[in-house]
Amino acid sequence: MTDVLACRCFAMNRFVVAAGAALCLLPSSPGVADEPCRTGLSSLRYEDDVACFRALDVDAGILGRLKFIPITGDGAVSLSFGGELRQRYEFTDNPVFGQDRQDEAGVWLQRAVLHGDLRVGQHVRVFAQLFSALEAGREGGPSPVDENRLALQNGFVDFRFAPVERLEATVRAGRQELQYGSGRLVDVREGPNVRRTFDAARAILEARDWRVDGLAARPRAVEPGVFDDEANDDQALWGVYATGGRELLPAGRLDLYYLGFRDDAGVFEQGAAEETRHSIGARVWGESGAWDWNWEAVFQFGSFGDGEIRAWTLASATGRTWTDLPWRPRVGVSANIASGDRDPDDADLQTFNPLFPRGNYFSEAAVLGPRNFVNIQPSLTVSPAERWSVTADVNAFWRLETEDGVYAPSGQLVRASGGSGERFVGTSASLAVTYSVSDHLSLGAIYTHFAAGDFIEATGPSDDIDFIELTATFRF
Repeated sequence: MTDVLACRCFAMNRFVVAAGAALCLLPSSPGVADEPCRTGLSSLRYEDDVACFRALDVDAGILGRLKFIPITGDGAVSLSFGGELRQRYEFTDNPVFGQDRQDEAGVWLQRAVLHGDLRVGQHVRVFAQLFSALEAGREGGPSPVDENRLALQNGFVDFRFAPVERLEATVRAGRQELQYGSGRLVDVREGPNVRRTFDAARAILEARDWRVDGLAARPRAVEPGVFDDEANDDQALWGVYATGGRELLPAGRLDLYYLGFRDDAGVFEQGAAEETRHSIGARVWGESGAWDWNWEAVFQFGSFGDGEIRAWTLASATGRTWTDLPWRPRVGVSANIASGDRDPDDADLQTFNPLFPRGNYFSEAAVLGPRNFVNIQPSLTVSPAERWSVTADVNAFWRLETEDGVYAPSGQLVRASGGSGERFVGTSASLAVTYSVSDHLSLGAIYTHFAAGDFIEATGPSDDIDFIELTATFRF
């Protein structure tokens, strides 16, 4: 029965891909406006900007008409639809430096997403999103982030009101994707085939240039079947996240936050125990002239079993773009560091925990995650033609503490310390090319070579990793 269902889902995805491609080729109907409406598509699709389509004299096109469907004559009650189709091929030679199974011909990953957004006046909203992710070719079967045949990814209700003048409040309850800041601590995990979602309640306040989110959430435990995901009762997330600060800073924005986290079975090289962790962080980000920046600092405290947690991280990304030069080159440097455990034999823990981070934290190859590391990443991005982008970067990694190992983005221990005093983990070089065929269709190709360093060579299999990724994404 499972095989039959998988085949039907595979066939459905193929049909939707073909339908989406056909829609892309259909011409837009003429309109009064000189410029067509363009949807501001967000990583969180419930934050898409579709306000343009509410006007009656715009060139909406076939897909644009799905962005505003009035139910009542005055448009006070309306529907909006959107979706995504993603086809991806990945091949990894010597996964995890040769210690994991080798996929013979690579992995084919398919994702199909469809959402509906119902607005009832200014105060009530219902948002629902179906999600399907399929995998073929993985040696040993799909990983937890490869496959989820059919799931309710988002399903929540908003109640919006203004308790006092110049203050707007939204209460949101239900299943929802969460993403804060740069995704260093809470992210939807876009890189892998299955995105992350939570069962959550949120209170969102917006006043002047500040937005403050209060949340209490549990992550969903991904199951590969149909509508079989359940809340992960072993983990919980809560906190307050504020973004604003235009009046405080000469340029850019400011994030201030507290995030609480509990894991009944936290796992580190030191061992497994109940983990309660509190994160206090600040992020400064923005751009001015040719410069852009994104700097963040986090301190963590709490308990791990009978021991205390004291951990931290500093992360930065700074770049300069020359808009007056051919190809508009941007040179960037990212420098990052996160604490590791100093003594696995005592009860205390100093390993930083990124909670629910990006799945492709350093690169799409997703070999290492941000625990017990020092990293520097210079990069160059150019646009050789309109809609083209090419990025080359080099990542170098070291262990901060020699008594702790290195971890994957998921938090899984990639390589224990093994008594080695070596710090250098390795160097990766990547080349990424993207081409936006249209506002809805994009193509991408990535190649990464990860050369094992002294620590990897001293503690186990140390084959160099080669990673190739080819992606086609259609969004509307």
